[in-house]
Amino acid sequence: MYKTGRRITDAADLATVVASLRALGAKIVLTQGSYDLVHIGHARYLESAKQRGDVLIVGIDNDDKIRSRKGPDRPVVPEDERLEMVLHLKPVDFVYLKKKDDPKWNLIKTVKPDVLIAVDETYTDPELAELKSYCAEVVVLERQATTSTSAKIRLMQLKTAKKLEEILTPKLLKVIQETLGSQEE
Repeated sequence: MYKTGRRITDAADLATVVASLRALGAKIVLTQGSYDLVHIGHARYLESAKQRGDVLIVGIDNDDKIRSRKGPDRPVVPEDERLEMVLHLKPVDFVYLKKKDDPKWNLIKTVKPDVLIAVDETYTDPELAELKSYCAEVVVLERQATTSTSAKIRLMQLKTAKKLEEILTPKLLKVIQETLGSQEE
């Protein structure tokens, strides 16, 4: 089981932790995401993020937030498991669960990171300019894997559909032929 002290659930507690870290001279890095089906791209991304500071805080979207963006079948992995999995990754110091009804950029405004890490499709150019009022630096990283979690899920669904087609089509054709044959008699 993960250490609960690294999982922060309250924004005020997070602000206190960040203030304490800053008092110690730590450079704070923040990134955010879903982290559904954690894969090598996530690990590389978080490693790259951590290299830009002393402490890495990862905001993780709760289940409702993901469902509202990605549909009713997501996330595949429930939030508690995603939080724990991300905490097991070496570069991660703290995780924070982001809720669907949190105000826009609430985590960013709470942490006011020295470095905010994002991927290119996360923010528009005007948003990136606005974010600089809350962050000393915004770093946009390229994706660290050739496929995303969503792409991997689609691929699994396509493979499953193809297997079902291969198995069911001959059986369905046989049933149809038998049904039509019995109607002719």
